[in-house]
Amino acid sequence: MAKLKVLVVDDEEDLQELLRYNLEKEGYSVSCVSSGEEALASVRKSVPDIIVLDLMLPGMDGFDVCRALKKEQKSARIPIVMLTAKGEDTDIVAGLELGADDYVTKPFSPRVLIARLRMVLRRKRKDDAPSAAETIEIRNLTIDPQRHRVSIKGRSVELTATEFALLHHLAGKPGWVFTRGQLIDSIKGSDYAVTERSIDVQIAGLRKKLGAAGENIETVHGVGYRFKE
Repeated sequence: MAKLKVLVVDDEEDLQELLRYNLEKEGYSVSCVSSGEEALASVRKSVPDIIVLDLMLPGMDGFDVCRALKKEQKSARIPIVMLTAKGEDTDIVAGLELGADDYVTKPFSPRVLIARLRMVLRRKRKDDAPSAAETIEIRNLTIDPQRHRVSIKGRSVELTATEFALLHHLAGKPGWVFTRGQLIDSIKGSDYAVTERSIDVQIAGLRKKLGAAGENIETVHGVGYRFKE
């Protein structure tokens, strides 16, 4: 069985070697680069299964790298785990809004990071696997979980994996109210360490992409969100 490929993007050589040692010991194939520009060139040459991305890099910072990766079709669905000393809520929300799958702050435990990587990879396999769930059609909105596709009046809408999971979860039970914590648990797992504010950011982005159909996602003040019956 081929080894899963991890790309580490960090300008600290000691940290690169620490991650390389621990990840290779767990059976991963590891490549390391020291800048955002090198990361983009590496991905274009060989697509990794997951990326560990530092935010504070020379030249392009981690946010710019994440933004560039998500814009390219070849790299848009590569899971990204941000690893950085910047641990403020605003940084975490910004990273998640750009499409990062998880966020680990320095100093960190290699064992914890590897556990996070495994969790993200399991979630990606689950997202990519064929689903027996039926297509949801509500008013002009169609959600096809088998093809991971959303359309409005036949027009395709491009969503991130997290946005799709949120929409599918809410639309699957119209009228049900979900707290932010429940939404995090349903799409990421109960051990996913993010602030509930990040759900608000994802919902805002989802509504914007859906246009008028975004009005189906209602805010229940003081509680959470629901999909209009």
